[in-house]
Amino acid sequence: MRNDPIIVQKYGGACLETPAKVRSVAGKLADLHGQGQRVVVVVSAMGKTTDQLIEMAYQVSPRPNRRELDMLLTTGERISMSLMSMALADLGVPAISFTGSQAGVMTDASHSAARIADVRPVRVREELDRGRVVVLAGFQGVNPTTKEITTLGRGGSDTTAVAMAAALKAERCEIIKEVDGICSADPRIVRDARSLRQVDFAALSEMCFWGAKVLHFRSVELAQNQNVPLVLKQWGGGEHSTRVTKEVAGMESGKVLAVNSIARIEHVEIDSVDLNQGFEKFAQLLQRHSLSWPQLLASHFTAGTTSMVLTCDGEWLDALLRALEGAKELRRQREASSSVSLTCFGGASSDLPFRALQVLGQHGIAADNYVLSPHSVSLFVPVERREEAVRALHSLVQIPA
Repeated sequence: MRNDPIIVQKYGGACLETPAKVRSVAGKLADLHGQGQRVVVVVSAMGKTTDQLIEMAYQVSPRPNRRELDMLLTTGERISMSLMSMALADLGVPAISFTGSQAGVMTDASHSAARIADVRPVRVREELDRGRVVVLAGFQGVNPTTKEITTLGRGGSDTTAVAMAAALKAERCEIIKEVDGICSADPRIVRDARSLRQVDFAALSEMCFWGAKVLHFRSVELAQNQNVPLVLKQWGGGEHSTRVTKEVAGMESGKVLAVNSIARIEHVEIDSVDLNQGFEKFAQLLQRHSLSWPQLLASHFTAGTTSMVLTCDGEWLDALLRALEGAKELRRQREASSSVSLTCFGGASSDLPFRALQVLGQHGIAADNYVLSPHSVSLFVPVERREEAVRALHSLVQIPA
């Protein structure tokens, strides 16, 4: 059994969108292998493949079966893993590709948004010990009871990489994308967004929960819980990276770190005698329509009505709205809204909601609600004003350049 350090790298779809890019990534992996590193590579689907597969599914069926949708979507990552293994072989690097089930990624029985229950990387370890680079299809696993293939939801390849790094006790887990690590805002919205070279797990989890696209928030929680050394890198720019740590020394509590947003948030209203009954009715609706639980942002009960504020993938939200059309005691409460969130080091300062509302007011943007957590202030704004709100609130960011 070899004792060389193991590195787990995950490559996003933008890094793999063409055969030429796949070959370029394979060249970098060959260099790592040549340095004596044991390498596990987790790949996403190429480019916009997942979006194209979802679009195709809805062209065939207005309400695709969730089990069959999972079977379809997992093909995207299987294409990537096979091509990557071929490219490595052409470079003289021994490699083998595995699906999630072959790699031992065990999940619950949920389709479209399964959670990893266990990782049993028996075959992965065997192939690493034989000197091979192991290429894994991200985003997918298998339920050991039903033997059904499952997917982990959007961003699930991040979770695959972190879970595998934890199971293998890897030296580090590197998430490699075409963007410059983690930024103080989406650079497509805020041109002067600044790169963050160090961030703590708590702040990063809040950023991802409230819309940052760099990582799935579940993968951040998993990395923190399993003490997985996590680094986010820009493809082609090795000097550009963000290291995730338990805490960042020298940062004053309450300083604003970043602004992020969720583009589409739905509001659901449920007739109920209390909050518990409201949740029961919502759970029954999801079960009837084979829908997984969404990302719940807020909920409250008032005068016979449970209100839920939630988000998820666009196609899931569309499916929910179709389900609500035929429901008697559940309905869409209002048009969709967006969120803008300020994430802070060490906890939100007490006057931050007021300052954020003032800034939005100066730009004529009215927030109709906000949610506080220890590390963030999140405000709900009209969808059409979302990007303007992000740019306005970025003026509160206080991290040194």
